[in-house]
Amino acid sequence: MKTVTQVKLLPTPDQASALERTLRTVNEAACWVSGIAFERGVPREYELRKHTYAELKARGLGAQTAQHVIKKVRDAYTALTVNIRAGNLGKPGSKRRVKAESKPIIFRPQAAQPYDDRCLSWQLDARTVSIWTTAGRLKGVRFACSPDALKTLRDCRRGESDLIRRDGVFYLIATCDVPEKPLNENAAGFLGVDLGIVNIATTSDGTRHAGRGLNRHRKRQLDLRRKLQAKGTKSAKRLLKKRARKEARYAADVNHRISKTIVTTAERTGRGVALEDLSGIRDRVRLRKDQRTSLHSWGFHQLGRYIAYKAKRAGVPLVYVDPAYTSRQCCECGHIDRKNRPKQSEFACRACAVMMHADHNGARNIARKGEAAWTAGRQSCVPEPA
Repeated sequence: MKTVTQVKLLPTPDQASALERTLRTVNEAACWVSGIAFERGVPREYELRKHTYAELKARGLGAQTAQHVIKKVRDAYTALTVNIRAGNLGKPGSKRRVKAESKPIIFRPQAAQPYDDRCLSWQLDARTVSIWTTAGRLKGVRFACSPDALKTLRDCRRGESDLIRRDGVFYLIATCDVPEKPLNENAAGFLGVDLGIVNIATTSDGTRHAGRGLNRHRKRQLDLRRKLQAKGTKSAKRLLKKRARKEARYAADVNHRISKTIVTTAERTGRGVALEDLSGIRDRVRLRKDQRTSLHSWGFHQLGRYIAYKAKRAGVPLVYVDPAYTSRQCCECGHIDRKNRPKQSEFACRACAVMMHADHNGARNIARKGEAAWTAGRQSCVPEPA
């Protein structure tokens, strides 16, 4: 399974200056290549190389770096085409889609630049890298990472690594091919996971991962942003820039811990994981204005992705089920009624009078649906021998 490992570079001031100039140079070159590609109707990579390679070499880029710049531009236009076809940029004629189609793709001065093994070599025992720059080859650039990340780099690193600069710090993001465990075909049931805002995730075992702490953190960050934006001074803008992405990092850490707990529980008990298919929910749901912030900051998609790749690494089966009526249906008798939910957190069946937490009831329904979907997918169509 393809995954990435991030390490933090610790360059000297001279090395940091060389890396910064390199990123700026290659991204300026990428913007120029993008303009040529847009002007010529985004040709194939080989044809684009004929129009740009000589000029990139004249700008001081090495042969491999020039190839990577051209490929980066072509991949960016491929991603743009896929997003347009998928409708991610709106309908034909929409303002956002017209803006994306009417001008060349622009690369930020600190955008990621790919490196292969000819341009970048790792000395894992010394925890240093040797990397190509426009000022020549930099040797002995130190990096820092966790022991687990170092082991992953040593055993599983394959392919390219990306150099990026974020908030003044340089990182290398290495592609790793991590071996997967064999899929557990004989799963002993499924662990249903009900996703929500009040409770980020509730399992069919009754474990609730409360979202109170995350929601409070988001509320504090929102209030602080409003105060700083209203202030409008230079120091306020500096603080806003400094705190950028802090909420996203906090939410990602929470989702990582929750997903690890869920997958570990399923692996330990020999079960699979059943998740709700919530794709398109933001387009379907209509909420009051004061509730929209909570919905649009809901990280269910990120949590689902984390669960998916952790389950794949652990060999845990994962199925997605239709969430329709899982919150209104009784997990004991199957009765469906809107009045079964007197409150957001309470479930009281009108038919059998069973009472429990509403999210726990929904998670049990999801587990049942997941087991049915898994069994149906594994049923053999070959007739039994006479």
